[in-house]
Amino acid sequence: MPTAMNVTYITLDGHLEIEKYRYVYFVFMFTSYVLILSSNSTVFCLIVIHRNLHEPMYVFIAALLMNSMLFSTVVYPKLLIDFISEKQIITYETCLFQMYLFYSISGSEFLLLAAMAYDRYVSICKPLQYPTIMRKRKVTVLLVLSWLVPACHLAVPAVEFAQLKLCSFTLKGIFCNSSVSYNFCVTSRALYIYGLVMLFNFSILPMVFILFTYTVIIIVACRSGGDVRKKAAQTCLPHLLVLLNYSCLLTYDVIIVRLKSEISKTVSFVMTLQIIMYSPLFNPVVYGLKMKEIYKHLKRLLCHARGK
Repeated sequence: MPTAMNVTYITLDGHLEIEKYRYVYFVFMFTSYVLILSSNSTVFCLIVIHRNLHEPMYVFIAALLMNSMLFSTVVYPKLLIDFISEKQIITYETCLFQMYLFYSISGSEFLLLAAMAYDRYVSICKPLQYPTIMRKRKVTVLLVLSWLVPACHLAVPAVEFAQLKLCSFTLKGIFCNSSVSYNFCVTSRALYIYGLVMLFNFSILPMVFILFTYTVIIIVACRSGGDVRKKAAQTCLPHLLVLLNYSCLLTYDVIIVRLKSEISKTVSFVMTLQIIMYSPLFNPVVYGLKMKEIYKHLKRLLCHARGK
Protein backbone atom coordinates (compact mmCIF):
# COMPACT_ATOMS: atom_id res chain seq x y z
CA MET A 1 0.00 0.00 0.00
CA PRO A 2 1.10 3.64 -0.38
CA THR A 3 2.77 5.04 2.69
CA ALA A 4 0.81 7.47 4.82
CA MET A 5 2.60 9.82 7.24
CA ASN A 6 5.84 7.83 6.73
CA VAL A 7 4.11 4.57 7.75
CA THR A 8 4.29 1.63 5.36
CA TYR A 9 1.35 -0.78 5.31
CA ILE A 10 1.29 -4.40 4.20
CA THR A 11 -1.91 -5.99 2.89
CA LEU A 12 -2.54 -9.52 4.19
CA ASP A 13 -3.96 -11.29 1.16
CA GLY A 14 -4.18 -14.87 2.46
CA HIS A 15 -7.78 -14.74 3.67
CA LEU A 16 -10.33 -16.90 1.89
CA GLU A 17 -13.67 -15.25 0.99
CA ILE A 18 -13.48 -13.08 4.09
CA GLU A 19 -16.35 -10.80 2.97
CA LYS A 20 -18.68 -13.82 2.93
CA TYR A 21 -17.48 -15.72 6.02
CA ARG A 22 -15.92 -13.02 8.22
CA TYR A 23 -18.27 -13.62 11.18
CA VAL A 24 -17.97 -17.40 10.89
CA TYR A 25 -14.19 -17.07 10.96
CA PHE A 26 -14.35 -14.66 13.88
CA VAL A 27 -16.58 -16.86 16.06
CA PHE A 28 -14.58 -19.99 15.22
CA MET A 29 -11.17 -18.43 15.92
CA PHE A 30 -12.37 -16.52 18.99
CA THR A 31 -13.70 -19.79 20.44
CA SER A 32 -10.38 -21.48 19.65
CA TYR A 33 -8.44 -18.67 21.32
CA VAL A 34 -10.58 -18.85 24.48
CA LEU A 35 -10.14 -22.63 24.60
CA ILE A 36 -6.39 -22.29 24.16
CA LEU A 37 -6.05 -19.74 26.96
CA SER A 38 -8.42 -21.53 29.35
CA SER A 39 -7.03 -25.06 28.85
CA ASN A 40 -3.37 -24.05 28.96
CA SER A 41 -3.82 -21.71 31.92
CA THR A 42 -5.77 -24.36 33.86
CA VAL A 43 -2.99 -26.94 33.65
CA PHE A 44 -0.38 -24.21 34.18
CA CYS A 45 -2.10 -23.03 37.38
CA LEU A 46 -2.42 -26.61 38.67
CA ILE A 47 1.34 -27.02 38.34
CA VAL A 48 2.00 -23.69 40.07
CA ILE A 49 -0.44 -24.29 42.94
CA HIS A 50 0.36 -27.90 43.90
CA ARG A 51 3.74 -28.41 45.54
CA ASN A 52 4.06 -32.07 44.47
CA LEU A 53 4.17 -30.79 40.88
CA HIS A 54 7.14 -28.49 41.55
CA GLU A 55 9.54 -30.97 39.96
CA PRO A 56 11.71 -30.20 36.90
CA MET A 57 9.53 -32.23 34.52
CA TYR A 58 6.36 -30.34 35.49
CA VAL A 59 8.18 -27.00 35.51
CA PHE A 60 9.19 -27.61 31.88
CA ILE A 61 5.60 -28.58 31.04
CA ALA A 62 4.35 -25.33 32.63
CA ALA A 63 6.90 -23.39 30.55
CA LEU A 64 5.73 -25.17 27.40
CA LEU A 65 2.09 -24.32 28.15
CA MET A 66 2.98 -20.69 28.79
CA ASN A 67 4.87 -20.73 25.49
CA SER A 68 1.70 -21.95 23.76
CA MET A 69 -0.30 -19.05 25.21
CA LEU A 70 2.35 -16.55 24.11
CA PHE A 71 2.44 -18.12 20.64
CA SER A 72 -1.34 -17.78 20.28
CA THR A 73 -1.37 -14.21 21.60
CA VAL A 74 1.15 -13.20 18.92
CA VAL A 75 -1.28 -14.26 16.16
CA TYR A 76 -4.89 -14.42 17.36
CA PRO A 77 -5.72 -10.83 18.47
CA LYS A 78 -4.57 -9.31 15.16
CA LEU A 79 -6.26 -12.12 13.23
CA LEU A 80 -9.57 -11.51 15.01
CA ILE A 81 -9.36 -7.78 14.27
CA ASP A 82 -8.71 -8.54 10.59
CA PHE A 83 -11.77 -10.78 10.34
CA ILE A 84 -14.11 -7.91 11.24
CA SER A 85 -12.18 -5.16 9.44
CA GLU A 86 -12.85 -3.87 5.95
CA LYS A 87 -9.13 -3.98 5.11
CA GLN A 88 -6.67 -6.62 6.32
CA ILE A 89 -3.58 -4.47 6.74
CA ILE A 90 -0.63 -4.23 9.11
CA THR A 91 2.19 -1.73 9.42
CA TYR A 92 5.53 -3.00 8.16
CA GLU A 93 7.20 -2.51 11.56
CA THR A 94 4.41 -4.44 13.32
CA CYS A 95 4.65 -7.16 10.67
CA LEU A 96 8.38 -7.60 11.34
CA PHE A 97 7.74 -7.65 15.10
CA GLN A 98 5.03 -10.30 14.70
CA MET A 99 7.33 -12.41 12.51
CA TYR A 100 10.13 -12.02 15.08
CA LEU A 101 7.92 -13.16 17.97
CA PHE A 102 6.38 -15.99 15.93
CA TYR A 103 9.72 -17.63 15.13
CA SER A 104 11.34 -16.78 18.46
CA ILE A 105 8.57 -18.55 20.38
CA SER A 106 8.59 -21.43 17.86
CA GLY A 107 12.32 -21.89 18.42
CA SER A 108 11.75 -21.84 22.18
CA GLU A 109 9.23 -24.67 21.79
CA PHE A 110 11.86 -27.02 20.36
CA LEU A 111 14.47 -26.01 22.94
CA LEU A 112 12.00 -26.59 25.78
CA LEU A 113 11.19 -30.04 24.36
CA ALA A 114 14.95 -30.74 24.19
CA ALA A 115 15.32 -29.68 27.84
CA MET A 116 12.43 -32.00 28.76
CA ALA A 117 14.10 -34.87 26.88
CA TYR A 118 17.32 -34.25 28.82
CA ASP A 119 15.35 -34.24 32.08
CA ARG A 120 13.72 -37.59 31.22
CA TYR A 121 17.10 -39.05 30.23
CA VAL A 122 18.65 -38.15 33.59
CA SER A 123 15.55 -39.32 35.49
CA ILE A 124 15.39 -42.77 33.84
CA CYS A 125 19.02 -43.50 32.93
CA LYS A 126 20.68 -41.89 35.97
CA PRO A 127 18.02 -41.96 38.70
CA LEU A 128 20.45 -41.84 41.63
CA GLN A 129 22.17 -38.74 40.27
CA TYR A 130 18.94 -37.00 39.26
CA PRO A 131 18.56 -34.77 42.38
CA THR A 132 22.18 -33.67 42.03
CA ILE A 133 22.09 -32.99 38.28
CA MET A 134 18.63 -31.43 37.89
CA ARG A 135 18.90 -28.79 40.58
CA LYS A 136 16.75 -25.68 40.65
CA ARG A 137 19.58 -23.54 39.28
CA LYS A 138 20.13 -25.78 36.24
CA VAL A 139 16.40 -25.86 35.49
CA THR A 140 16.28 -22.05 35.65
CA VAL A 141 19.28 -21.77 33.30
CA LEU A 142 17.71 -24.16 30.80
CA LEU A 143 14.43 -22.21 30.85
CA VAL A 144 16.14 -18.84 30.39
CA LEU A 145 18.31 -20.12 27.54
CA SER A 146 15.29 -21.70 25.83
CA TRP A 147 13.67 -18.28 25.50
CA LEU A 148 16.74 -16.05 25.29
CA VAL A 149 18.83 -17.84 22.63
CA PRO A 150 16.17 -17.83 19.86
CA ALA A 151 15.21 -14.24 20.72
CA CYS A 152 18.82 -13.04 20.36
CA HIS A 153 19.46 -14.99 17.15
CA LEU A 154 16.27 -13.76 15.48
CA ALA A 155 17.04 -10.13 16.31
CA VAL A 156 19.67 -10.15 13.53
CA PRO A 157 17.36 -10.90 10.55
CA ALA A 158 14.60 -8.71 12.05
CA VAL A 159 16.93 -5.69 12.11
CA GLU A 160 18.28 -6.49 8.63
CA PHE A 161 14.77 -6.88 7.19
CA ALA A 162 13.91 -3.41 8.48
CA GLN A 163 16.73 -1.97 6.35
CA LEU A 164 15.68 -3.64 3.08
CA LYS A 165 13.50 -1.91 0.51
CA LEU A 166 10.05 -3.28 -0.29
CA CYS A 167 8.89 -3.66 -3.90
CA SER A 168 5.62 -5.45 -3.06
CA PHE A 169 3.15 -4.46 -0.36
CA THR A 170 0.95 -7.55 -0.50
CA LEU A 171 1.71 -10.57 1.66
CA LYS A 172 0.17 -13.91 0.68
CA GLY A 173 -0.75 -14.94 4.21
CA ILE A 174 -3.02 -14.17 7.16
CA PHE A 175 -0.17 -13.17 9.46
CA CYS A 176 3.48 -12.25 9.05
CA ASN A 177 6.07 -15.00 8.67
CA SER A 178 9.28 -15.41 6.67
CA SER A 179 7.34 -15.15 3.39
CA VAL A 180 7.75 -11.37 3.83
CA SER A 181 11.22 -11.89 2.32
CA TYR A 182 9.56 -12.34 -1.10
CA ASN A 183 8.40 -8.71 -0.91
CA PHE A 184 11.91 -7.25 -1.00
CA CYS A 185 13.33 -5.67 -4.13
CA VAL A 186 16.61 -7.54 -3.66
CA THR A 187 16.91 -10.80 -1.73
CA SER A 188 19.86 -11.17 0.61
CA ARG A 189 21.81 -14.41 0.17
CA ALA A 190 23.47 -13.87 3.54
CA LEU A 191 20.09 -13.64 5.28
CA TYR A 192 18.89 -16.74 3.42
CA ILE A 193 21.90 -18.74 4.65
CA TYR A 194 21.46 -17.31 8.16
CA GLY A 195 17.83 -18.46 8.09
CA LEU A 196 18.88 -21.99 7.16
CA VAL A 197 21.40 -21.98 10.02
CA MET A 198 18.68 -20.91 12.46
CA LEU A 199 16.34 -23.59 11.10
CA PHE A 200 19.04 -26.16 11.77
CA ASN A 201 19.95 -24.82 15.22
CA PHE A 202 16.43 -24.35 16.58
CA SER A 203 14.50 -27.21 14.98
CA ILE A 204 16.54 -29.93 13.29
CA LEU A 205 19.36 -30.09 15.86
CA PRO A 206 17.01 -30.17 18.91
CA MET A 207 14.85 -32.76 17.11
CA VAL A 208 17.87 -35.01 16.48
CA PHE A 209 18.93 -34.59 20.13
CA ILE A 210 15.41 -35.45 21.35
CA LEU A 211 15.13 -38.54 19.16
CA PHE A 212 18.61 -39.71 20.18
CA THR A 213 17.80 -39.15 23.87
CA TYR A 214 14.53 -41.07 23.70
CA THR A 215 16.22 -43.88 21.78
CA VAL A 216 18.70 -44.25 24.65
CA ILE A 217 15.82 -44.14 27.14
CA ILE A 218 13.95 -46.89 25.25
CA ILE A 219 17.08 -49.08 25.18
CA VAL A 220 17.66 -48.61 28.92
CA ALA A 221 13.97 -49.19 29.69
CA CYS A 222 13.90 -52.43 27.67
CA ARG A 223 16.90 -53.74 29.60
CA SER A 224 15.40 -52.78 32.96
CA GLY A 225 12.44 -53.96 34.99
CA GLY A 226 8.75 -53.36 34.45
CA ASP A 227 8.67 -50.28 36.70
CA VAL A 228 11.27 -48.48 34.60
CA ARG A 229 9.47 -49.36 31.38
CA LYS A 230 6.18 -48.11 32.84
CA LYS A 231 7.79 -44.86 34.00
CA ALA A 232 9.38 -44.32 30.59
CA ALA A 233 6.10 -44.93 28.78
CA GLN A 234 4.05 -42.67 31.09
CA THR A 235 6.42 -39.69 31.04
CA CYS A 236 8.04 -39.88 27.59
CA LEU A 237 5.05 -40.68 25.39
CA PRO A 238 3.35 -37.27 25.90
CA HIS A 239 6.59 -35.47 25.02
CA LEU A 240 6.99 -37.52 21.84
CA LEU A 241 3.38 -36.81 20.82
CA VAL A 242 3.93 -33.09 21.30
CA LEU A 243 7.22 -33.26 19.35
CA LEU A 244 5.55 -35.10 16.47
CA ASN A 245 2.68 -32.62 16.36
CA TYR A 246 4.94 -29.55 16.43
CA SER A 247 7.35 -31.01 13.86
CA CYS A 248 4.45 -31.48 11.45
CA LEU A 249 3.39 -27.87 11.99
CA LEU A 250 6.95 -26.64 11.33
CA THR A 251 6.95 -28.67 8.10
CA TYR A 252 3.64 -27.02 7.17
CA ASP A 253 5.16 -23.56 7.68
CA VAL A 254 8.21 -24.37 5.55
CA ILE A 255 5.98 -25.77 2.78
CA ILE A 256 3.72 -22.71 2.84
CA VAL A 257 6.62 -20.26 2.68
CA ARG A 258 8.68 -22.12 0.05
CA LEU A 259 5.76 -23.15 -2.18
CA LYS A 260 3.62 -20.03 -1.75
CA SER A 261 3.21 -19.48 -5.48
CA GLU A 262 2.63 -23.17 -6.24
CA ILE A 263 -0.15 -24.06 -3.81
CA SER A 264 -3.72 -22.82 -3.94
CA LYS A 265 -5.01 -20.10 -1.64
CA THR A 266 -7.45 -22.55 -0.05
CA VAL A 267 -4.73 -25.08 0.83
CA SER A 268 -2.47 -22.32 2.16
CA PHE A 269 -5.30 -20.89 4.30
CA VAL A 270 -6.24 -24.28 5.80
CA MET A 271 -2.61 -25.23 6.51
CA THR A 272 -1.97 -21.87 8.18
CA LEU A 273 -4.99 -22.32 10.46
CA GLN A 274 -3.65 -25.75 11.43
CA ILE A 275 -0.29 -24.21 12.35
CA ILE A 276 -1.82 -21.72 14.78
CA MET A 277 -4.50 -24.03 16.23
CA TYR A 278 -3.26 -27.60 16.64
CA SER A 279 -0.25 -27.27 18.91
CA PRO A 280 -1.71 -24.78 21.45
CA LEU A 281 -4.86 -26.92 21.74
CA PHE A 282 -3.02 -30.24 21.65
CA ASN A 283 -0.46 -29.58 24.43
CA PRO A 284 -2.81 -29.13 27.43
CA VAL A 285 -4.93 -32.10 26.34
CA VAL A 286 -1.90 -34.41 26.12
CA TYR A 287 -0.31 -33.27 29.38
CA GLY A 288 -3.62 -32.99 31.22
CA LEU A 289 -4.75 -36.52 30.32
CA LYS A 290 -1.50 -38.45 29.89
CA MET A 291 0.53 -37.19 32.87
CA LYS A 292 -0.77 -39.13 35.86
CA GLU A 293 -0.14 -36.55 38.60
CA ILE A 294 -1.56 -33.65 36.57
CA TYR A 295 -4.59 -35.74 35.61
CA LYS A 296 -5.30 -36.52 39.29
CA HIS A 297 -5.38 -32.83 40.20
CA LEU A 298 -7.38 -31.97 37.07
CA LYS A 299 -9.95 -34.68 37.84
CA ARG A 300 -10.24 -33.44 41.42
CA LEU A 301 -10.77 -29.87 40.17
CA LEU A 302 -13.48 -30.92 37.73
CA CYS A 303 -15.26 -33.05 40.35
CA HIS A 304 -15.13 -30.11 42.78
CA ALA A 305 -16.59 -27.75 40.15
CA ARG A 306 -19.32 -30.26 39.30
CA GLY A 307 -20.19 -30.65 42.98
CA LYS A 308 -20.70 -26.90 43.30
